[in-house]
Amino acid sequence: MKKFQPQPGFVVQAFRFALDPNAAQEHALRSHCGAARTAYNWAVGWVGASWWQRRAEESYGIAEEQLTQWRPWSLPSLRKAFNEAKHTDWRFAAWWEENSKEAYSTGLANAAAAFDNYAKSKRGQRKGKRVGMPRFKSKRKARLSCRFTTGTIRVEAGGRHVTLPRLGTIRVHEPTVKLLDRVQAGTARILSATVRHERGRWFVSFQAEVKRDPEGVARPDVAVGIDLGVKTLAVMADSTGEIRTVANTGHYDAARKRLRRASRTVSRRQGPDRRTGQQPSKRWEKANAARNKVHHRVANLREDALHKLTTAVAAEYGTVVVEDLNVAGMLRNRRLARRIADAGFGEIRRQLDYKTSQRHATRIIVADRWYPSSKTCSGCGAVKAKLPLHIRTYECDACHLVIDRDDNAALNLAALAAAAVTGTGVAGDQDTAPAVSKSRGADQKTRATRFRRTAEAGRAGGATLPHQRQTETRDRTQAEALLLW
Repeated sequence: MKKFQPQPGFVVQAFRFALDPNAAQEHALRSHCGAARTAYNWAVGWVGASWWQRRAEESYGIAEEQLTQWRPWSLPSLRKAFNEAKHTDWRFAAWWEENSKEAYSTGLANAAAAFDNYAKSKRGQRKGKRVGMPRFKSKRKARLSCRFTTGTIRVEAGGRHVTLPRLGTIRVHEPTVKLLDRVQAGTARILSATVRHERGRWFVSFQAEVKRDPEGVARPDVAVGIDLGVKTLAVMADSTGEIRTVANTGHYDAARKRLRRASRTVSRRQGPDRRTGQQPSKRWEKANAARNKVHHRVANLREDALHKLTTAVAAEYGTVVVEDLNVAGMLRNRRLARRIADAGFGEIRRQLDYKTSQRHATRIIVADRWYPSSKTCSGCGAVKAKLPLHIRTYECDACHLVIDRDDNAALNLAALAAAAVTGTGVAGDQDTAPAVSKSRGADQKTRATRFRRTAEAGRAGGATLPHQRQTETRDRTQAEALLLW
Protein backbone atom coordinates (compact mmCIF):
# COMPACT_ATOMS: atom_id res chain seq x y z
CA MET A 1 0.00 0.00 0.00
CA LYS A 2 1.31 3.43 -0.96
CA LYS A 3 2.37 5.54 1.98
CA PHE A 4 0.71 8.91 2.46
CA GLN A 5 2.95 11.87 1.69
CA PRO A 6 2.02 15.29 3.14
CA GLN A 7 2.13 18.47 1.13
CA PRO A 8 5.28 20.61 1.10
CA GLY A 9 5.38 22.61 4.31
CA PHE A 10 2.99 20.21 6.07
CA VAL A 11 3.67 17.40 8.54
CA VAL A 12 1.53 14.56 9.82
CA GLN A 13 0.85 15.10 13.52
CA ALA A 14 -1.33 13.32 16.05
CA PHE A 15 -3.59 15.07 18.57
CA ARG A 16 -4.71 12.80 21.42
CA PHE A 17 -7.57 13.51 23.81
CA ALA A 18 -9.09 11.52 26.66
CA LEU A 19 -12.73 10.59 26.11
CA ASP A 20 -15.56 10.69 28.62
CA PRO A 21 -18.14 8.26 27.16
CA ASN A 22 -21.39 7.29 28.84
CA ALA A 23 -22.42 3.66 29.37
CA ALA A 24 -24.00 3.24 25.93
CA GLN A 25 -21.06 4.86 24.16
CA GLU A 26 -18.54 2.74 26.02
CA HIS A 27 -20.47 -0.38 25.01
CA ALA A 28 -20.34 0.77 21.38
CA LEU A 29 -16.61 1.47 21.65
CA ARG A 30 -15.95 -2.03 22.98
CA SER A 31 -18.15 -3.51 20.26
CA HIS A 32 -16.18 -1.76 17.51
CA CYS A 33 -12.85 -2.83 18.98
CA GLY A 34 -14.13 -6.38 19.33
CA ALA A 35 -15.25 -6.34 15.69
CA ALA A 36 -11.74 -5.30 14.63
CA ARG A 37 -10.24 -8.19 16.60
CA THR A 38 -12.77 -10.65 15.12
CA ALA A 39 -12.00 -9.51 11.56
CA TYR A 40 -8.29 -9.90 12.26
CA ASN A 41 -8.75 -13.45 13.53
CA TRP A 42 -10.94 -14.30 10.52
CA ALA A 43 -8.23 -13.09 8.12
CA VAL A 44 -5.52 -15.05 9.91
CA GLY A 45 -7.65 -18.21 9.82
CA TRP A 46 -8.71 -17.69 6.19
CA VAL A 47 -5.17 -17.24 4.89
CA GLY A 48 -3.69 -19.86 7.21
CA ALA A 49 -6.22 -22.48 6.08
CA SER A 50 -4.63 -22.65 2.64
CA TRP A 51 -1.20 -23.09 4.21
CA TRP A 52 -2.32 -26.02 6.34
CA GLN A 53 -4.19 -27.51 3.37
CA ARG A 54 -1.05 -27.42 1.25
CA ARG A 55 0.97 -29.07 3.99
CA ALA A 56 -1.57 -31.88 4.25
CA GLU A 57 -1.63 -32.38 0.49
CA GLU A 58 2.17 -32.48 0.36
CA SER A 59 2.16 -35.27 2.95
CA TYR A 60 -0.08 -37.28 0.60
CA GLY A 61 2.44 -36.97 -2.23
CA ILE A 62 0.41 -34.58 -4.41
CA ALA A 63 2.41 -32.80 -7.07
CA GLU A 64 3.31 -29.13 -6.66
CA GLU A 65 1.16 -27.93 -9.58
CA GLN A 66 -1.90 -29.70 -8.17
CA LEU A 67 -1.71 -28.24 -4.67
CA THR A 68 -4.33 -25.80 -3.36
CA GLN A 69 -3.62 -22.26 -4.45
CA TRP A 70 -2.32 -19.77 -1.92
CA ARG A 71 -4.92 -17.34 -0.67
CA PRO A 72 -3.81 -13.71 -1.13
CA TRP A 73 -3.39 -11.53 1.94
CA SER A 74 -3.42 -8.08 0.37
CA LEU A 75 -5.92 -5.66 1.91
CA PRO A 76 -8.20 -5.46 -1.19
CA SER A 77 -8.31 -9.27 -1.41
CA LEU A 78 -9.13 -9.64 2.28
CA ARG A 79 -11.87 -7.01 2.05
CA LYS A 80 -13.47 -8.71 -0.94
CA ALA A 81 -13.40 -12.14 0.72
CA PHE A 82 -14.70 -10.81 4.03
CA ASN A 83 -17.60 -8.95 2.39
CA GLU A 84 -18.69 -12.24 0.84
CA ALA A 85 -18.29 -14.23 4.06
CA LYS A 86 -19.96 -11.85 6.51
CA HIS A 87 -23.45 -12.51 5.07
CA THR A 88 -23.26 -16.30 5.40
CA ASP A 89 -20.72 -17.01 8.14
CA TRP A 90 -22.51 -17.72 11.43
CA ARG A 91 -19.80 -15.80 13.30
CA PHE A 92 -20.82 -12.48 11.68
CA ALA A 93 -24.22 -12.80 10.03
CA ALA A 94 -26.24 -11.91 13.14
CA TRP A 95 -24.39 -8.80 14.30
CA TRP A 96 -21.95 -7.38 11.76
CA GLU A 97 -24.34 -4.55 10.83
CA GLU A 98 -24.17 -3.11 14.36
CA ASN A 99 -20.68 -1.68 13.81
CA SER A 100 -19.08 0.61 11.27
CA LYS A 101 -17.31 -0.94 8.31
CA GLU A 102 -14.16 0.84 9.49
CA ALA A 103 -13.97 -1.52 12.46
CA TYR A 104 -13.63 -4.55 10.17
CA SER A 105 -11.25 -2.69 7.87
CA THR A 106 -9.01 -2.05 10.89
CA GLY A 107 -8.66 -5.75 11.62
CA LEU A 108 -8.13 -6.68 7.97
CA ALA A 109 -5.50 -3.98 7.52
CA ASN A 110 -3.64 -5.20 10.62
CA ALA A 111 -3.74 -8.77 9.32
CA ALA A 112 -2.42 -7.72 5.91
CA ALA A 113 0.44 -5.83 7.58
CA ALA A 114 1.22 -8.84 9.81
CA PHE A 115 1.48 -11.20 6.83
CA ASP A 116 3.64 -8.68 4.95
CA ASN A 117 6.01 -8.46 7.92
CA TYR A 118 6.19 -12.24 8.09
CA ALA A 119 6.97 -12.56 4.37
CA LYS A 120 9.62 -9.82 4.44
CA SER A 121 11.23 -11.27 7.55
CA LYS A 122 11.37 -14.72 5.98
CA ARG A 123 13.05 -13.30 2.86
CA GLY A 124 15.51 -11.31 4.97
CA GLN A 125 14.10 -7.94 3.91
CA ARG A 126 13.05 -6.84 7.41
CA LYS A 127 15.38 -5.67 10.15
CA GLY A 128 15.20 -6.95 13.69
CA LYS A 129 14.20 -10.32 15.06
CA ARG A 130 12.56 -12.93 12.88
CA VAL A 131 8.78 -12.53 12.67
CA GLY A 132 6.64 -15.65 12.74
CA MET A 133 3.24 -16.40 11.29
CA PRO A 134 0.45 -14.14 12.61
CA ARG A 135 -1.44 -15.68 15.51
CA PHE A 136 -4.98 -15.24 16.75
CA LYS A 137 -5.67 -12.41 19.18
CA SER A 138 -7.09 -13.34 22.55
CA LYS A 139 -10.30 -11.72 23.69
CA ARG A 140 -8.85 -11.21 27.17
CA LYS A 141 -5.39 -9.94 26.23
CA ALA A 142 -5.81 -8.04 22.98
CA ARG A 143 -5.60 -4.25 23.19
CA LEU A 144 -8.89 -2.54 22.39
CA SER A 145 -8.30 -0.34 19.35
CA CYS A 146 -10.19 0.76 16.24
CA ARG A 147 -9.31 3.19 13.42
CA PHE A 148 -11.67 5.34 11.36
CA THR A 149 -10.59 6.70 7.97
CA THR A 150 -13.93 7.62 6.36
CA GLY A 151 -17.24 9.02 7.56
CA THR A 152 -17.97 11.85 9.93
CA ILE A 153 -14.75 12.61 11.79
CA ARG A 154 -14.59 16.07 13.29
CA VAL A 155 -13.98 18.18 16.36
CA GLU A 156 -17.10 20.05 17.44
CA ALA A 157 -17.12 23.84 17.55
CA GLY A 158 -17.55 24.02 21.33
CA GLY A 159 -14.18 22.37 21.88
CA ARG A 160 -15.58 19.79 24.33
CA HIS A 161 -16.93 17.08 22.00
CA VAL A 162 -15.76 14.94 19.08
CA THR A 163 -17.85 13.09 16.50
CA LEU A 164 -16.94 9.65 15.14
CA PRO A 165 -18.73 7.35 12.63
CA ARG A 166 -21.53 5.25 14.13
CA LEU A 167 -20.44 6.30 17.63
CA GLY A 168 -21.89 9.79 17.47
CA THR A 169 -20.79 12.77 19.54
CA ILE A 170 -18.65 11.91 22.58
CA ARG A 171 -17.54 14.29 25.30
CA VAL A 172 -13.82 14.72 25.99
CA HIS A 173 -12.07 15.36 29.29
CA GLU A 174 -9.95 18.24 28.03
CA PRO A 175 -10.58 21.07 25.54
CA THR A 176 -9.74 20.33 21.92
CA VAL A 177 -8.85 23.94 21.04
CA LYS A 178 -5.28 23.11 19.97
CA LEU A 179 -6.71 21.12 17.03
CA LEU A 180 -9.94 23.07 16.60
CA ASP A 181 -8.16 26.38 16.05
CA ARG A 182 -5.95 24.90 13.35
CA VAL A 183 -8.90 23.26 11.55
CA GLN A 184 -10.92 26.48 11.59
CA ALA A 185 -7.93 28.49 10.35
CA GLY A 186 -7.37 26.05 7.48
CA THR A 187 -3.89 25.01 8.61
CA ALA A 188 -4.88 21.44 9.54
CA ARG A 189 -6.88 18.65 7.91
CA ILE A 190 -8.00 15.56 9.83
CA LEU A 191 -7.00 12.36 8.06
CA SER A 192 -8.14 9.64 10.47
CA ALA A 193 -9.09 8.94 14.07
CA THR A 194 -8.08 6.04 16.29
CA VAL A 195 -9.83 5.12 19.53
CA ARG A 196 -7.90 3.06 22.04
CA HIS A 197 -8.38 1.85 25.59
CA GLU A 198 -5.22 2.11 27.63
CA ARG A 199 -4.30 2.82 31.26
CA GLY A 200 -7.92 2.40 32.26
CA ARG A 201 -9.27 5.18 30.00
CA TRP A 202 -10.51 5.70 26.45
CA PHE A 203 -8.48 7.95 24.15
CA VAL A 204 -9.01 9.26 20.65
CA SER A 205 -6.05 10.20 18.48
CA PHE A 206 -6.64 12.40 15.44
CA GLN A 207 -4.07 12.06 12.69
CA ALA A 208 -3.94 15.42 10.92
CA GLU A 209 -1.98 17.06 8.14
CA VAL A 210 -0.73 20.24 9.80
CA LYS A 211 1.06 23.21 8.29
CA ARG A 212 4.12 23.75 10.44
CA ASP A 213 7.08 26.01 9.82
CA PRO A 214 10.31 25.07 11.60
CA GLU A 215 10.66 27.10 14.77
CA GLY A 216 13.91 28.79 15.68
CA VAL A 217 16.00 27.71 18.64
CA ALA A 218 17.38 29.85 21.43
CA ARG A 219 21.07 28.99 20.78
CA PRO A 220 21.45 27.95 17.12
CA ASP A 221 25.27 27.99 17.14
CA VAL A 222 25.66 25.76 20.19
CA ALA A 223 25.94 21.96 20.07
CA VAL A 224 25.09 19.72 23.00
CA GLY A 225 26.12 16.17 23.75
CA ILE A 226 23.73 14.05 25.82
CA ASP A 227 25.04 11.11 27.82
CA LEU A 228 22.22 8.98 29.23
CA GLY A 229 22.61 7.00 32.41
CA VAL A 230 20.82 5.24 35.24
CA LYS A 231 22.03 7.09 38.32
CA THR A 232 21.78 10.40 36.46
CA LEU A 233 19.22 10.41 33.66
CA ALA A 234 21.14 12.78 31.37
CA VAL A 235 24.36 14.76 31.46
CA MET A 236 24.31 17.54 28.86
CA ALA A 237 27.55 19.28 27.89
CA ASP A 238 27.46 21.98 25.22
CA SER A 239 30.19 23.37 22.99
CA THR A 240 30.72 26.34 25.34
CA GLY A 241 31.85 24.01 28.13
CA GLU A 242 28.69 24.29 30.25
CA ILE A 243 27.56 21.00 31.82
CA ARG A 244 24.04 20.37 33.05
CA THR A 245 22.73 17.38 34.94
CA VAL A 246 19.20 16.00 34.84
CA ALA A 247 18.42 13.81 37.83
CA ASN A 248 16.73 10.46 37.40
CA THR A 249 13.57 10.64 39.49
CA GLY A 250 12.99 6.89 39.36
CA HIS A 251 9.21 6.94 39.32
CA TYR A 252 8.91 3.15 39.38
CA ASP A 253 11.31 2.72 42.29
CA ALA A 254 9.41 5.37 44.22
CA ALA A 255 6.15 3.47 43.70
CA ARG A 256 7.43 -0.05 44.43
CA LYS A 257 6.29 0.05 48.06
CA ARG A 258 2.74 0.93 47.04
CA LEU A 259 2.85 -1.70 44.28
CA ARG A 260 3.92 -4.44 46.70
CA ARG A 261 1.12 -3.55 49.06
CA ALA A 262 -1.46 -3.44 46.25
CA SER A 263 -0.21 -6.73 44.79
CA ARG A 264 -0.52 -8.48 48.16
CA THR A 265 -4.10 -7.28 48.39
CA VAL A 266 -4.85 -8.66 44.92
CA SER A 267 -3.26 -12.03 45.73
CA ARG A 268 -5.57 -12.47 48.75
CA ARG A 269 -8.71 -12.03 46.66
CA GLN A 270 -10.50 -14.61 44.55
CA GLY A 271 -9.14 -14.00 41.08
CA PRO A 272 -10.05 -15.49 37.68
CA ASP A 273 -8.93 -18.99 36.74
CA ARG A 274 -9.28 -20.07 33.12
CA ARG A 275 -8.58 -23.72 33.91
CA THR A 276 -11.56 -24.10 36.23
CA GLY A 277 -13.71 -21.33 34.80
CA GLN A 278 -13.68 -19.41 38.08
CA GLN A 279 -14.86 -15.82 37.76
CA PRO A 280 -13.14 -13.00 39.68
CA SER A 281 -14.87 -11.61 42.72
CA LYS A 282 -15.91 -7.98 43.04
CA ARG A 283 -13.27 -7.41 45.69
CA TRP A 284 -10.58 -8.78 43.34
CA GLU A 285 -11.69 -6.44 40.54
CA LYS A 286 -11.61 -3.50 42.92
CA ALA A 287 -8.14 -4.40 44.22
CA ASN A 288 -6.83 -5.01 40.71
CA ALA A 289 -8.11 -1.60 39.61
CA ALA A 290 -6.28 0.01 42.52
CA ARG A 291 -3.05 -1.74 41.53
CA ASN A 292 -3.44 -0.71 37.90
CA LYS A 293 -3.94 2.87 39.02
CA VAL A 294 -0.45 2.86 40.54
CA HIS A 295 1.03 1.52 37.30
CA HIS A 296 -0.81 4.13 35.26
CA ARG A 297 0.41 6.95 37.47
CA VAL A 298 4.03 5.82 37.08
CA ALA A 299 3.67 5.68 33.29
CA ASN A 300 2.08 9.13 33.16
CA LEU A 301 4.78 10.69 35.35
CA ARG A 302 7.55 9.15 33.24
CA GLU A 303 5.93 10.30 30.00
CA ASP A 304 5.51 13.84 31.29
CA ALA A 305 9.13 14.09 32.48
CA LEU A 306 10.58 12.77 29.20
CA HIS A 307 8.47 15.13 27.10
CA LYS A 308 9.60 18.14 29.14
CA LEU A 309 13.25 17.12 28.81
CA THR A 310 13.23 16.49 25.05
CA THR A 311 11.14 19.59 24.30
CA ALA A 312 13.55 21.82 26.22
CA VAL A 313 16.60 20.33 24.46
CA ALA A 314 15.12 20.60 20.95
CA ALA A 315 14.08 24.24 21.53
CA GLU A 316 17.43 25.44 22.87
CA TYR A 317 20.33 23.93 20.91
CA GLY A 318 21.12 24.06 17.21
CA THR A 319 22.84 20.65 17.18
CA VAL A 320 22.07 17.66 19.38
CA VAL A 321 24.43 14.67 19.61
CA VAL A 322 23.09 11.43 21.08
CA GLU A 323 24.40 7.90 21.35
CA ASP A 324 23.14 4.91 19.39
CA LEU A 325 22.46 2.75 22.43
CA ASN A 326 21.62 -0.93 22.17
CA VAL A 327 18.72 -0.69 24.61
CA ALA A 328 17.43 -4.19 23.85
CA GLY A 329 20.82 -5.64 24.69
CA MET A 330 21.15 -3.52 27.83
CA LEU A 331 17.85 -4.86 29.11
CA ARG A 332 19.35 -8.37 29.20
CA ASN A 333 21.39 -7.28 32.21
CA ARG A 334 19.25 -8.57 35.06
CA ARG A 335 20.85 -6.18 37.56
CA LEU A 336 20.12 -3.01 35.59
CA ALA A 337 17.13 -3.95 33.44
CA ARG A 338 14.50 -2.46 35.77
CA ARG A 339 16.27 0.88 36.10
CA ILE A 340 17.07 1.11 32.39
CA ALA A 341 13.46 0.44 31.47
CA ASP A 342 12.30 3.00 34.02
CA ALA A 343 14.63 5.64 32.57
CA GLY A 344 13.23 5.26 29.04
CA PHE A 345 16.40 5.54 26.92
CA GLY A 346 14.62 4.47 23.75
CA GLU A 347 11.76 6.93 24.25
CA ILE A 348 14.19 9.84 24.69
CA ARG A 349 15.84 8.99 21.37
CA ARG A 350 12.47 8.62 19.60
CA GLN A 351 11.15 11.96 20.85
CA LEU A 352 14.34 13.80 19.96
CA ASP A 353 14.19 12.41 16.42
CA TYR A 354 10.82 13.90 15.52
CA LYS A 355 11.03 17.05 17.66
CA THR A 356 14.30 18.13 16.09
CA SER A 357 13.34 17.28 12.50
CA GLN A 358 9.71 18.42 12.40
CA ARG A 359 9.30 21.14 15.01
CA HIS A 360 12.60 22.98 15.24
CA ALA A 361 15.49 23.89 12.96
CA THR A 362 17.75 21.55 14.90
CA ARG A 363 20.27 19.06 13.55
CA ILE A 364 20.53 15.72 15.32
CA ILE A 365 23.67 13.60 15.10
CA VAL A 366 23.77 9.98 16.19
CA ALA A 367 27.17 8.82 17.38
CA ASP A 368 28.36 5.43 16.24
CA ARG A 369 27.43 2.61 18.59
CA TRP A 370 31.08 1.71 19.17
CA TYR A 371 32.34 5.26 19.59
CA PRO A 372 34.31 5.28 22.92
CA SER A 373 32.77 8.38 24.44
CA SER A 374 33.46 7.25 28.02
CA LYS A 375 36.98 5.91 27.35
CA THR A 376 38.23 8.95 25.41
CA CYS A 377 39.87 11.83 27.24
CA SER A 378 38.04 15.07 26.52
CA GLY A 379 41.27 17.03 27.01
CA CYS A 380 43.93 15.28 24.90
CA GLY A 381 42.01 12.57 23.02
CA ALA A 382 43.75 9.54 24.57
CA VAL A 383 41.62 6.38 24.60
CA LYS A 384 41.70 3.91 27.45
CA ALA A 385 41.64 0.25 26.61
CA LYS A 386 39.47 -0.64 29.58
CA LEU A 387 37.13 1.40 31.76
CA PRO A 388 34.89 -0.74 33.99
CA LEU A 389 31.43 0.51 34.83
CA HIS A 390 32.15 0.81 38.57
CA ILE A 391 34.85 3.44 37.94
CA ARG A 392 32.93 6.72 37.99
CA THR A 393 35.92 9.09 37.70
CA TYR A 394 37.98 9.34 34.53
CA GLU A 395 41.73 9.76 35.10
CA CYS A 396 43.82 10.30 31.99
CA ASP A 397 47.30 8.76 32.03
CA ALA A 398 48.51 11.11 29.29
CA CYS A 399 47.46 14.59 30.41
CA HIS A 400 46.44 13.65 33.99
CA LEU A 401 42.94 15.05 33.58
CA VAL A 402 40.55 14.05 36.38
CA ILE A 403 36.86 14.44 35.54
CA ASP A 404 33.58 12.72 36.19
CA ARG A 405 32.98 9.81 33.83
CA ASP A 406 29.58 11.04 32.59
CA ASP A 407 30.78 14.62 32.18
CA ASN A 408 33.71 13.38 30.11
CA ALA A 409 31.42 11.36 27.84
CA ALA A 410 29.07 14.31 27.31
CA LEU A 411 31.96 16.60 26.39
CA ASN A 412 33.22 14.07 23.84
CA LEU A 413 29.78 13.82 22.28
CA ALA A 414 29.51 17.61 22.04
CA ALA A 415 32.92 17.79 20.36
CA LEU A 416 31.84 15.10 17.93
CA ALA A 417 29.45 17.56 16.30
CA ALA A 418 32.39 19.45 14.78
CA ALA A 419 33.59 16.32 12.96
CA ALA A 420 30.17 15.38 11.51
CA VAL A 421 30.42 17.58 8.44
CA THR A 422 29.10 15.19 5.78
CA GLY A 423 25.45 15.80 6.63
CA THR A 424 24.58 12.12 6.94
CA GLY A 425 23.37 12.59 10.50
CA VAL A 426 25.55 9.70 11.74
CA ALA A 427 28.79 10.69 13.38
CA GLY A 428 30.40 7.38 12.50
CA ASP A 429 30.09 8.14 8.75
CA GLN A 430 32.53 11.03 8.51
CA ASP A 431 34.26 11.10 5.16
CA THR A 432 36.70 13.91 5.93
CA ALA A 433 38.02 12.65 9.25
CA PRO A 434 41.24 10.55 8.98
CA ALA A 435 40.96 6.86 9.66
CA VAL A 436 42.08 5.79 13.11
CA SER A 437 43.31 2.30 13.84
CA LYS A 438 41.32 0.56 16.52
CA SER A 439 42.79 -2.08 18.76
CA ARG A 440 40.57 -5.02 19.59
CA GLY A 441 38.08 -4.19 22.30
CA ALA A 442 39.32 -0.65 22.91
CA ASP A 443 36.38 1.11 21.22
CA GLN A 444 33.62 -1.31 22.14
CA LYS A 445 31.40 -0.61 25.13
CA THR A 446 29.93 -4.11 25.10
CA ARG A 447 30.83 -7.34 23.39
CA ALA A 448 28.27 -9.46 21.58
CA THR A 449 30.28 -12.64 22.15
CA ARG A 450 32.45 -13.84 25.01
CA PHE A 451 35.97 -14.78 23.97
CA ARG A 452 37.31 -18.15 25.04
CA ARG A 453 40.20 -18.37 27.47
CA THR A 454 41.97 -21.06 25.47
CA ALA A 455 42.65 -21.04 21.76
CA GLU A 456 41.14 -23.68 19.52
CA ALA A 457 42.18 -24.68 16.05
CA GLY A 458 40.15 -22.94 13.39
CA ARG A 459 38.20 -20.80 15.86
CA ALA A 460 38.42 -17.02 16.14
CA GLY A 461 38.44 -15.29 19.50
CA GLY A 462 40.85 -17.63 21.24
CA ALA A 463 44.05 -16.77 23.07
CA THR A 464 45.80 -13.62 21.84
CA LEU A 465 49.46 -13.22 21.09
CA PRO A 466 51.70 -11.48 23.62
CA HIS A 467 52.20 -8.37 21.46
CA GLN A 468 48.43 -8.08 20.97
CA ARG A 469 47.82 -8.15 24.71
CA GLN A 470 50.43 -5.41 25.24
CA THR A 471 48.79 -3.18 22.62
CA GLU A 472 45.41 -3.56 24.24
CA THR A 473 46.43 -2.87 27.81
CA ARG A 474 48.08 0.51 27.28
CA ASP A 475 46.37 3.71 26.26
CA ARG A 476 46.56 5.10 22.77
CA THR A 477 46.15 8.59 21.37
CA GLN A 478 43.81 9.47 18.52
CA ALA A 479 45.36 10.80 15.31
CA GLU A 480 43.34 14.00 15.77
CA ALA A 481 41.78 14.96 19.07
CA LEU A 482 38.13 16.10 19.07
CA LEU A 483 38.19 19.51 20.71
CA LEU A 484 35.41 21.92 21.50
CA TRP A 485 35.31 24.83 19.09
